[in-house]
Amino acid sequence: MALKIENYAMIGDCKTAAMVGHNGSIDWLCLPRFDSAACFAALLGDAENGRWLIAPKDEPIETSRRYRAGTLVLETEFRTKGGTATLIDFMAPGNRAELVRILVGRQGRVEFHSEFVVRFDYGATVPWVNRLDDGSISAIAGPERLVLRTTAALHGEDLKTVGEPTVTAGQSIPFILSYGASFQDPPSAIDAFDALKRTEAFWRGWSDRCPEFGRWTEAVKRSLITLKALTYAPTGGIIAAPTTSLPELIGGIRNWDYRFCWLRDATFTLLALMHLGYYDEARAWRDWLLRTIAGSPEQVQIVYGVGGERWLPELTIPWLGGYERSSPVRIGNAAYQQLQLDVLGEVADAMFHAGKGGIGLTDRGRALQPIMLKYLASAWREPDQGIWEVRGERQHFVHSKVMAWVAFDRAASEFATRGSIEASRHWRAVADEIHADVCDRGFDRDLESFVQAYGSKRLDAGLLLMPLVGFLPATDPRVRNTVQAIEKRLLVQDEFVLRYERANPGDGLPPGEGAFLACSFWLADNYILQGRYLKARKLFDRLLSRCNDVGLFAEEYDPFAGRMLGNFPQAYSHVGLICCALNLTRGTCPAKERAEPQRPAMRPIPQAATEPD
Repeated sequence: MALKIENYAMIGDCKTAAMVGHNGSIDWLCLPRFDSAACFAALLGDAENGRWLIAPKDEPIETSRRYRAGTLVLETEFRTKGGTATLIDFMAPGNRAELVRILVGRQGRVEFHSEFVVRFDYGATVPWVNRLDDGSISAIAGPERLVLRTTAALHGEDLKTVGEPTVTAGQSIPFILSYGASFQDPPSAIDAFDALKRTEAFWRGWSDRCPEFGRWTEAVKRSLITLKALTYAPTGGIIAAPTTSLPELIGGIRNWDYRFCWLRDATFTLLALMHLGYYDEARAWRDWLLRTIAGSPEQVQIVYGVGGERWLPELTIPWLGGYERSSPVRIGNAAYQQLQLDVLGEVADAMFHAGKGGIGLTDRGRALQPIMLKYLASAWREPDQGIWEVRGERQHFVHSKVMAWVAFDRAASEFATRGSIEASRHWRAVADEIHADVCDRGFDRDLESFVQAYGSKRLDAGLLLMPLVGFLPATDPRVRNTVQAIEKRLLVQDEFVLRYERANPGDGLPPGEGAFLACSFWLADNYILQGRYLKARKLFDRLLSRCNDVGLFAEEYDPFAGRMLGNFPQAYSHVGLICCALNLTRGTCPAKERAEPQRPAMRPIPQAATEPD
């Protein structure tokens, strides 16, 4: 059985990523891209579906792990009766795909067990394994090849490659796994220790630019590194998570493939990168966005592949039993076919703030803008599947209407700045019409709160975004009442915010899921905009205490079982953390930037977090 989700850590090379358990087992790896078929899939099945274990033969007395400061180089230390040893894991950034593991003896003598089980095609295909002339081990199936090089003695046994390496104090044993095409020469050998130096230099050179945030600095930097690791470097696209089908409820069917790029994350991701000074990454994300949505606005999707691929058919893998028997296991995501009107508002907002931040629109972006607005001017009246991608009937979701308002609000501001007064007045009139419609039909006077959809009595955490995007001030009585209603009906243990009410969710799926961590950060952001800094800081600190031992968050958290749920690590959770930390500085910050878009652009100069009033 796979470990708890929080017991994994991620290593990656900005093209793909591996899940490394605290027991020394790599249980998930897709090569050469995030969305490629997995060659280690034990995370969603068992050891026979592929894994790479390097662990002490005897049960460790103590196991601890950490990332080397400012890097994605993972160190797991095992203390046994015989001594202490460290397992160093990383993936080397560059044009090739290589995973390196180094066993280092620290004290005494430690015997390990190594088990290398390759199963291509998501755990289905047993490869042909043989030794090459240089003694390396080659595993081939179809077009793919993995080559393992090590000084340790390994041998074949029951369709596995096993060994019992031993390290003493001062001794190191490298293991290097390289990926290549089976119809080409094997990838050439590299030096593991040189690769380690290069990888550390890459990550530290990048992360050292992160500004200080007082005692939150390490949490922000770790989230920023995680976001960078979820970036597909060749295109600039940022995936939601490097895993698929980690369940939102143990034993349930809410198991989705998140190895793709969602437009919904665009604005907050862009603002987080710009405010932290990472303009190259922000520009690459913007460029990916514009290339990807090029074409007819009616065909803009909410999710795309890392290269901008549009066709993401959703399939199930019957031979994998699922994480803790949570099936089905899915690859692809049928949400790419859904109508979710809010993403057009996200795109418009992202482009608006990119321009304010000095990353102006390209000619293609300027040409796309009026076409997209013309389409949305009629489409906003239609029901859709909303921010939570419901698989039931389309509804008139309030959040979708609000984000349509955002598109026209930003357009009106932008055209006014350009001096196009007539165009500005036209789009402002559309924005005002949507605003009035939402305030009339999306506000329930009995509940004294905005609701999930027109005619509904349900609440929705997406309503917390209304003041964050500037639809209404956070101090507006209707917003305050909505926040209070969410606290009453969606807040668990004064910390965890559910996406919507669990009973009869009306989303076309059986009820049951954890709390969506990004929503809890949105609640803290609302407190900040309301001037309730003590409450915001208390909630923020509690949320930080829920990350795992190496600073990573999944998509959701089960407050009753006290464990993480959903795909891991989740970009949206870490973007929420970064933005909330920025907001707590009470300087130039994402929430205020979005809530007051008419303000002049300010270069990001984050200061150390101050004590709240």
